[in-house]
Amino acid sequence: MRLEQSFEVAAPIDEVWTALNDLERVAPCLPGAAITGHDEDGTYHGTFQVKLGPTTAAYRGTIRIESADESAHTATLAARGTDKRGQGGASATIVNRLTETGAGTTVHAETDLTITGRLASFGRGGMMQDISNRLLRDFSTCLQSRLAEAPVAPTGEEIARGEAPPEAVAAAAPEGELDAEAAAASAGAAAKRRFER
Repeated sequence: MRLEQSFEVAAPIDEVWTALNDLERVAPCLPGAAITGHDEDGTYHGTFQVKLGPTTAAYRGTIRIESADESAHTATLAARGTDKRGQGGASATIVNRLTETGAGTTVHAETDLTITGRLASFGRGGMMQDISNRLLRDFSTCLQSRLAEAPVAPTGEEIARGEAPPEAVAAAAPEGELDAEAAAASAGAAAKRRFER
């Protein structure tokens, strides 16, 4: 089964590209998906659960980025999974192509999907297309909100008490203007709190 979809993200193309290729970051945006671990070769392990009509499909499987061409903003992902109850499986090759638009970035997703076992019947009659459209809509909304989130600057009091991690202090400081004293105070206070426990 071939699915072709696209969605808009109000963010620069390079930012969207980086986010989409960070599977651990974007997986929670897909309803029912979770990353449970990864291998050194870049293969991620995870679970995926989706409601199909009167039944719920629960898969355990892997996903990896097969190729990524940053200059063309095109990435190919390969996913495969087996039904947790042993009643079939699914595999997909997903090609994401990003293009710049006036308002931000358009993501074109082409998916070659194969489903085996008892759930294969749901591929008929357009149900799978409807479900994938809903999932992609939810995914794009979540991705948009994640990209819009800016790091919140910690207060001086949080830094002094060690409640702000040093990386938050660094992220909140304007480039090249990190107050070394504030970062050191934060790290020192955090270390002291750990030592006192």
